[in-house]
Amino acid sequence: MSLYLYPALHERHPDEAAAPVATGPSAHLALIQKAYEAFHSRDVAALLDVLAPDVHWVHPDGMSDYGLGGTKFGHEGVKEFLARVPTVLGGMRLYPQEFVESADRVVVFGFRDVTSASGRTERLRFVHSWTLSGGRATRMEDIFDTVLFRRLIES
Repeated sequence: MSLYLYPALHERHPDEAAAPVATGPSAHLALIQKAYEAFHSRDVAALLDVLAPDVHWVHPDGMSDYGLGGTKFGHEGVKEFLARVPTVLGGMRLYPQEFVESADRVVVFGFRDVTSASGRTERLRFVHSWTLSGGRATRMEDIFDTVLFRRLIES
């Protein structure tokens, strides 16, 4: 299985002048950076190393019609989700821009270029909320405008 969806933490969209911003270095922030590096290098094993075995991988229910909504549980649920994405989309690149850390949470603001199966690409904003415990991510919630995303998928 490959992870082609997300760019490296340091990668930014060519139209963006500023590099991603972090609120300060910490073990939690470093862990989330490893997750984005794993996404970029398509390294499922490295991503799973960041995630707790019982992780909750959450996406808006509005994406359920495509098999991409709701909560997936554990490493198997994450792998099933990642395998489903390329059956619905032609491609996706994430551009994380800002990292905000508070206690056991890291919130990432950014945008993604999403390509539909028909080849149309749009830029869509996202927020990723990561919850951490015991040196692993226990929850990742992807927050985005499902109406815009669905329109793109259906284009």
